[in-house]
Amino acid sequence: MVHIGSFDLGKKPGIVAVISEEPVESAKAAKWLGADLLELRLDMLGFSSPDEMNKVIKKVKSITGLACIATNRLQTDGGKWTGSDEARIELLDMALLTADAVDIELAADAGLRDPLIRKAKDAGKIVIVSSHDFKSTPSPADMKEILDSSFKAGADIAKLAVTPVSMQDTLNLLQVTLDAGGPVCTIAMGDTGRHTRIVAPCYGSVLTYGSIGKAVAPGQIQIHQLKSALEILF
Repeated sequence: MVHIGSFDLGKKPGIVAVISEEPVESAKAAKWLGADLLELRLDMLGFSSPDEMNKVIKKVKSITGLACIATNRLQTDGGKWTGSDEARIELLDMALLTADAVDIELAADAGLRDPLIRKAKDAGKIVIVSSHDFKSTPSPADMKEILDSSFKAGADIAKLAVTPVSMQDTLNLLQVTLDAGGPVCTIAMGDTGRHTRIVAPCYGSVLTYGSIGKAVAPGQIQIHQLKSALEILF
């Protein structure tokens, strides 16, 4: 099973705290609230240089003892990055010096995405390949195809976040999660799918993302609430 840093996702799902501001203080709070892993949203943190970014990642890891996922989210996948795609991927590349995992979108330009994935794997880092649908939930067949495409692209973990308009949509996502052929992270965003952030791990989702304060994704639950719920289930 996949490890991110020293955290073994085969033993229990990982609670990921999304760090989108004041990284050092936010990381300390995330650790106190019960997070297992940290996701540093490079597109929202506004580092002045790659050197500053890596110094902060090293400090955050040293202070908390938690492994870090570097994410520089594409705008079409809900990100805030305003520079070129080349610069976006280059910053993720630089983060491989200190981060334990990188998250790159399936929708990213393959000419930029695939070399990053190869470099991450050569460096022994975990690769999350992610897809986000902020309008709907694809059919079960299409969701399975998205996850399969993510694995073919080189994902160690295939991440899929969708937007349900009915409870049937959430059931379809959970079924696809149960049937997945490898480690996945699945999320149904918004109020209708809010419970999947707790329930999806029961069906095989290896990661669930939570907030420290203000949510950065629709329906995101706070870290301490996720921790309490998952302690009952796992």
